Amino acid sequence: MLYFSRWKTILIWLAVLAGVVFAAPNLVSRDTLASLPEWLPKRQMTLGLDLQGGSHILLQIDQQDLIDERLETTRDDIRRLLRDARIGYTGLTGTGRTVQVRVRDAGDLERAREALAGLIEPISAGLFAGGTVNELELSEPEPELLRYTLTDTGITYRLSSALSQSIEVVGRRVNELGTTEPVIQRQGDDRILVQVPGLGDPQRLKDILGQTAKLTFQMVDSSMPVQEAIEGRPPAGSTVMFSTDDPPVPYLIENRVIVSGENLVDAQASFDQRTNEPVVSFRFDTQGATRFGQATQQNVGRLFAIILDNQVISAPQIREPILGGTGQISGSFDVQGANDLAVLLRAGALPATLDIIEERTVGPGLGQDSIDAGKLAGAIGAVLVLVFMVAAYGLLGLIANVALIANVAMIVALLSLLGATLTLPGIAGIVLTIGMAVDSNVLIYERIREERRNGRSLIQAIDTGFSRAMATIVDANVTTLIAAVVLFYLGSGPVKGFAVTLAIGIVTTVFTAFTLTRWLVAAWVRRAKPKELPRAPVRLVPERTSIPFMAMRRWTFTLSSILSVGAVVLFMTVGMNYGIDFKGGSLIEVQSRSGPADVANIRSRLSDLNLGEIQVQQFGADTDVLIRVQAQDGGDNATQSAVAVVRAELEEDFDIRRVETVGPTVSGELATQGTIGVIVALALIMVYVWFRFEWQFAVGAIIATIHDVVITMGFFVLSGIEFNQSSIAAILTIVGYSLNDTVVVYDRVREELRRYKKMPLPQLLNIAINETLSRTTMTSVTTLMALFALFLFGGEVIRSFTAAMLFGVLFGTYSSIFIAAPLLILFKLRPGALSQESDEARDGETAQVEGSKA
Repeated sequence: MLYFSRWKTILIWLAVLAGVVFAAPNLVSRDTLASLPEWLPKRQMTLGLDLQGGSHILLQIDQQDLIDERLETTRDDIRRLLRDARIGYTGLTGTGRTVQVRVRDAGDLERAREALAGLIEPISAGLFAGGTVNELELSEPEPELLRYTLTDTGITYRLSSALSQSIEVVGRRVNELGTTEPVIQRQGDDRILVQVPGLGDPQRLKDILGQTAKLTFQMVDSSMPVQEAIEGRPPAGSTVMFSTDDPPVPYLIENRVIVSGENLVDAQASFDQRTNEPVVSFRFDTQGATRFGQATQQNVGRLFAIILDNQVISAPQIREPILGGTGQISGSFDVQGANDLAVLLRAGALPATLDIIEERTVGPGLGQDSIDAGKLAGAIGAVLVLVFMVAAYGLLGLIANVALIANVAMIVALLSLLGATLTLPGIAGIVLTIGMAVDSNVLIYERIREERRNGRSLIQAIDTGFSRAMATIVDANVTTLIAAVVLFYLGSGPVKGFAVTLAIGIVTTVFTAFTLTRWLVAAWVRRAKPKELPRAPVRLVPERTSIPFMAMRRWTFTLSSILSVGAVVLFMTVGMNYGIDFKGGSLIEVQSRSGPADVANIRSRLSDLNLGEIQVQQFGADTDVLIRVQAQDGGDNATQSAVAVVRAELEEDFDIRRVETVGPTVSGELATQGTIGVIVALALIMVYVWFRFEWQFAVGAIIATIHDVVITMGFFVLSGIEFNQSSIAAILTIVGYSLNDTVVVYDRVREELRRYKKMPLPQLLNIAINETLSRTTMTSVTTLMALFALFLFGGEVIRSFTAAMLFGVLFGTYSSIFIAAPLLILFKLRPGALSQESDEARDGETAQVEGSKA
């Protein structure tokens, strides 16, 4: 185990060097990188929106809007086709997913079917559904009644087409804003994810994305006063619409569209030469110019309306024919309003309404604060762990620290190379990795100490320590890796970033423990030729302990049962403080521009807005305030409107640092995903432990882990800490950590079962736990050090996350000793439960170790 060939040595140090080289660009500014030679690596980690500021918006296509539009088109087609065929009809209506029409004369029924046959013919759909789709199905529930129903396949096809078209339109709109590296992705069957880093005005982005931007030019109907149309009934073929003025002005508009926005080829913001007011100049294509010219020639003296999304922007009078295919739109615009309208018109109209169902916006100031807090917490946590390792292991601790520094460099390098996004929970993942990464070295060092105490020579102890710790380290880290993988696939946004960082940290930890640490120890042994292990000034646990842990099992089972039942009762009666992730609503963090924030004044101002329950609390510094607004009854759009109202009320006196909005659609999905995530992680881990050990170990590990999860849920209830997506990440990480600890104990139990075939199980378990007690204590201390630094200095945003982690680590350590191990007695585990194959594998491993000693 301590011999390394030349090529292995070269590969190990090349990997470490590559980690340092590819991580180095993150230590310098972009300006400095630009001045360096081209051949040097320059890729930096991508910062998440919570670190560099920006907006994360999840849009959903309004499916009902698509259905309504398709029904309207079908009605128009039926009306046109029957009129062209001179067939009398009545009762042309559309409801739900159906359009029906009654043919007046039964003798015309066959002609009507023929005239409308094109409606039910398959349409070309490219690669969708085999190339063709039947959008409508014909049925005749009564004589002379033709009913056309939209098919599920047709709706799915329209939805898919609308989503693809919407992604293109959204991309053009976002790119027109001049932002850098926006992310626009399809999510599922009807959603679009938009992430725009570094955006200074998120409200402008929401305004631009929230408009369908269907532009039409229509004539104003002057056949009757508009007020009569409002009070009575508008003439057939006309509709009352209102302007964008304040107060809005009503107009009676003819339904016939002269020209639509599809005929626009350009739109630019400019200024009216006469009034110097901002306007939008536009230009039609040839077809649009012809139609617009003909309409203005025929209607000189009349008003025509320029309509955007069923609102009248302006209604000028046609003083003379407009034949050049150009014109301008004037209204109550400011410069930005004219620019935004030009952006919308150039990008084109959306095929359907897009609703904002989730929003997470972080101001650049808060992002920088989070980076600074993360760096400080990481530095303090790292220093604490590094100093502690030297104090606990002397020179071996210094070797572990070199491996730890290389480990962090490799994590940063891999994050940079993979283009992974570093989020605030991701920083927490790195800090947690710092605490947990030493666990592998602790396992190895404690095993070396134990082998040395048992009388082996120093070389034999080191060789055996590395050899026997390998399986334990792999088993312990795989359980945490499973939790990280589940987090990645079922989490979202920052939680995914945490999962990626944690998973990479696990892989690099295993690599450095079994290559770099082993190489450094081997080099020390070859050069120094020591006779004894280095002395350490600090020892948390005596060399040999004989604590009767199993004698306490009835007390600990009773205590844990009481705590678990209490946690369940509290959960069912009091309930947790669910964040907006799970119950919907809005969270707005603001910072006072002058002096401490007056929470009472803010609460009073917002209570007059009639937005339902509003919570206002101080958050961190006395200038910072956190506002929670309940989910609105009107759905996703109403929730967005509530945020706009709060912003309008406070933005004169406060900086809006963070906005998170989750509609009822997403909140229900997140709750389901979180529950599924915990269940899936537990199931996969149980399968792995069962595969690696036996069923008693698997069931015992899962029961102990469920115990930790239940107790942690009780902690959330008692503490009142907000339970959100990050809390799910904390629970799954606690699951991984607790199982890591349990697997280490179980691995030693399995070893002792093979060694002492006839020893009573309680006595055997006491031996196993006492032999691993030093490692358990050391790992808990280093992890708690890193988490405590994160809790104190990591900032308010992740304080609840780290508080849950601190609690979970303490109880995870407790349960691995006092719950997981005694459960094996309850399940009547016997040495015979171990498979013959496992015994043979173990015998082979022992023979290999003995051979290496010789």
